[in-house]
Amino acid sequence: MRASNYFVGAALALLAAGMGHSARADDIKIGEINSYSLLPSFTEPYRKGWQLAVEEINAAGGINGKKLVVVSKDDGGKPADAQTAANELVSSEGVAMLTGTFLSNIGLAVSDFANQKKVFFLAAEPLTDAVTWSKGNKYTFRLRPSNYMQAAMLVEAASKLPAKRWATIAPNYEYGQSAVAVFKKLMSEKRPDIQWVDEQWPPQGKIDAGPVVQAVAQANPEAILNVTFGPDLVKLVREGNTRGLFKGREVVSFLTGEPEYLDPLKDETPEGWIVTGYPWYSIKTPEHDAFLKAYQAKYNDYPRLGSIVGYQTIKAAAAIIAKAGSTDTDKMIAAAEGISMPSPFGEITFRKIDHQSTLGAFVGKTAQKDGKGVMVDASYKKGADYLPSDAEVEKLRPKD
Repeated sequence: MRASNYFVGAALALLAAGMGHSARADDIKIGEINSYSLLPSFTEPYRKGWQLAVEEINAAGGINGKKLVVVSKDDGGKPADAQTAANELVSSEGVAMLTGTFLSNIGLAVSDFANQKKVFFLAAEPLTDAVTWSKGNKYTFRLRPSNYMQAAMLVEAASKLPAKRWATIAPNYEYGQSAVAVFKKLMSEKRPDIQWVDEQWPPQGKIDAGPVVQAVAQANPEAILNVTFGPDLVKLVREGNTRGLFKGREVVSFLTGEPEYLDPLKDETPEGWIVTGYPWYSIKTPEHDAFLKAYQAKYNDYPRLGSIVGYQTIKAAAAIIAKAGSTDTDKMIAAAEGISMPSPFGEITFRKIDHQSTLGAFVGKTAQKDGKGVMVDASYKKGADYLPSDAEVEKLRPKD
């Protein structure tokens, strides 16, 4: 991305966030960083979600009577740009905390910045377990259920399949590597009889689906773990359908049930994959009904999972600052450890031991309806039920 486009995008994001010249000295400013230009299918609904949250918070009187302002920057999908954006938000904008990020390697880069600069960071989306465990730090908290949590949810169903020969397909960067490693670990613990017969590691965003599908087919697995998403997933499914890769084989797939990834598959959607996702059309709870009504009223569109993540990230940030009664970093950390709050998926808690929230995910199967991909037989899995014990976490996480 050219520098001029970067700054135009950043300026538009500031205006969209309600900044401009309207910010006052006593406003509470939160810095937000994400890969808007790289991954619009997720980040545009995500932006809509957090903007709705800002509107609701300010309409209800702000945070302890102060107006909330979000200052947003685009990292372009580059860890170095994300750290630069973080530095600008802290040093030039004077934000109280940092939020956001999508890709796992970028989340880790901003987490490292937060640790060095002693700044509060609420990671929205990055899923690698390293964020809260091996590279966890006192300044970093995470909203979304991690790779470990989603793998544990999927393994619950996958371990009941008769398949013994498994292959994996995942993007070759932090997220994909982490997801495959933890799925294999948890699956092998439940099913010691399983053989892992092939691994394919296409570059993120640049899959050459033909050779990948051919290699997996040659290994002749009985089941496949898929971790690709976005345009890579579309290419994999198209090529896999054409070559009959999925016929007679079970597929277990991270994230595929999320509308931002399922919708583009349309009538090519494979049926019967076991997936994590977000069947917004079949969730019948008061909390989700309220969110859905507000979102559709504002945008005349249905939410994606990104919408939920963006919305709850800013709601969580506001709840933490309100409880702290201050934007002092140490007071916000103390307030965040163990805090519980409502969400569109029900009450969640940020655990004190590892700063991971207990937000859960839906697990179900892919299907087609009226030429579109949908998620059926879905059930909500509470995040707290899929986390390791405190004793295990203490082994995984460095001491502050």
